[in-house]
Amino acid sequence: MTSIRYFEAQVLRKRPYLTVDMCRSAVSNPLRREVQADGRIRHWGVVLLPNEAKPRILRVVTLEDGITLHNAFIDRNFREETR
Repeated sequence: MTSIRYFEAQVLRKRPYLTVDMCRSAVSNPLRREVQADGRIRHWGVVLLPNEAKPRILRVVTLEDGITLHNAFIDRNFREETR
């Protein structure tokens, strides 16, 4: 899986609890997938953060190709019933 410079330099640096493997998992097995107006794709997936027992929802944004990582963060507002 590839990523843009912003992802490597900013996202992973600011969110050290995230890994590329977590992002890969969310992209390959999403709870929901949505195309943004700019063509980028949002993928929501379940992840387990280190030292936490409760799973969280990770939102991963890829470029239009669906595999190049652009952004990722824990989505505290995700509601599964909004599919």
